[in-house]
Amino acid sequence: MTERIKIFDTTLRDGEQSPGASMNTNEKMRLAVQLEKLGVDIIEAGFPAASEGDFEAVSEIAKRLKTTQVAGLARANKSDIDQAWGAIKHAANPRIHTFIATSDIHLDYKLKMSREEVLNAAIEAVKYAKSFTDNVEFSAEDGSRSDRDYLCKVFGAAIEAGATTINLPDTVGYAIPQEFEEMVKYVIANTANMHKATLSVHCHNDLGLATANTIAAINAGARQAEVTINGIGERAGNTSLEEVIMALHTRQNLMPFDTGIQTQHIYSTSRLVSMITGIMVQPNKAVVGANAFSHEAGIHQDGMLKNPMTYEIMKPETIGLSRNQLVLGKHSGRHALYTHLKNLGYDLSEDELKTVFKQFKTLADKKKHVMDEDLEALVTEGVLRSAEVFSLEYLHVTCGTTVLPMASVRLSINGRSVQGANYGNGPIDSAYNTIAQLTDAKAELLRFTVSALTGGTDAQGEVTVRLRENGLMALGRGSDPDIITASAKAYINGLNRLEYLKAHPVKASQTL
Repeated sequence: MTERIKIFDTTLRDGEQSPGASMNTNEKMRLAVQLEKLGVDIIEAGFPAASEGDFEAVSEIAKRLKTTQVAGLARANKSDIDQAWGAIKHAANPRIHTFIATSDIHLDYKLKMSREEVLNAAIEAVKYAKSFTDNVEFSAEDGSRSDRDYLCKVFGAAIEAGATTINLPDTVGYAIPQEFEEMVKYVIANTANMHKATLSVHCHNDLGLATANTIAAINAGARQAEVTINGIGERAGNTSLEEVIMALHTRQNLMPFDTGIQTQHIYSTSRLVSMITGIMVQPNKAVVGANAFSHEAGIHQDGMLKNPMTYEIMKPETIGLSRNQLVLGKHSGRHALYTHLKNLGYDLSEDELKTVFKQFKTLADKKKHVMDEDLEALVTEGVLRSAEVFSLEYLHVTCGTTVLPMASVRLSINGRSVQGANYGNGPIDSAYNTIAQLTDAKAELLRFTVSALTGGTDAQGEVTVRLRENGLMALGRGSDPDIITASAKAYINGLNRLEYLKAHPVKASQTL
């Protein structure tokens, strides 16, 4: 009989800790619905004690999801646990996830607590969480650098207190596969009552070993994997969901495990995360990168023509990436657009379809063929944007070799139209100067990148910016056939994300 590996997705919590990757409630909700469609077992919807915005998002997700477990993260104290339960109590399947560090370096320098004090805190936290729900997960932060015998003692006590899932995190991405596999085996063999709980692992990618460590842990007996879409997360990121799932799917001969993941939704979920966060997937990223199924070398191409399996170990259709793209144009109707978007993983409401269809027709008048990437950009612009403080109404730029670049801009600020003009070193600089003037923005531009969504001279340009203001960082993203307009949209999107962060300040730190 095939054993089941539970998939615990923490894109909405740990993934959001990527610099600038903060998401608002509307964006988190859409992603949560997609993750449920993907088939993950548990969604860690957030850290309710961190901010009012996080509490609200977790609460709304908990009310919306029908089958997937919804977890709220909490430090090992009653206040955090109260907040977590308050946010998830309406979920069909709620889970409280509480944690405390167990490594000596954390005890000495961060917590300033003894081993006995941490042990007691863990026990009390689990018992208190258990008073709200039977579904309690306990994590030992920095577990991979903890004394093994002490770690087992804490885990055993947590199980005795009522924890049904025990999580071993490689918080700083320090472990290597052989070491981590041995540690998992040791924990299973030396933790009292381990058979009463599911052992989980949560790996970070600081040494590029997160996926390898997770696979090693599963082979050693772990039965829950904590992952994120595209591997996003703090510092170098987390274990990538798509890599673990497709490794298990592809190598059934060595790893006969089932996950319940609907793999055909992997690619659309990856794209959705990229669009919401503004964090682009590197082209050579395993499974979901743009080059993952591309072949340029002549020998490879010849082999592919004769038999795709000569150079492909998995079919692109398995992850929802079709080789045959339906190209839409200006004569395409609403039904064709709706059907194609649904095939891409976007189940739009009537109002959302109306918005996107209007933008589609405008784009189709400018481009002969509208590709999948163009459609995804339209969804981003038309649907994934929630109510914003700033929005672009008008942009006109003059530039050239004989004139000083100047931009005229009209913005809507909380529904009120304002306009102005300013100069700059170039058309984009002048547009940014004008927008900053109108919004009174003090944000520093840290990064500016431009890419084409499709090939050809009529391709939509996609611009990503990273802004920083008073220690807050936000990503902004915009797309348009006109690269200057795309740049303005990206800047405004970044400013809106900063406004969201200002309105929802983070009150507590979180790692794992």
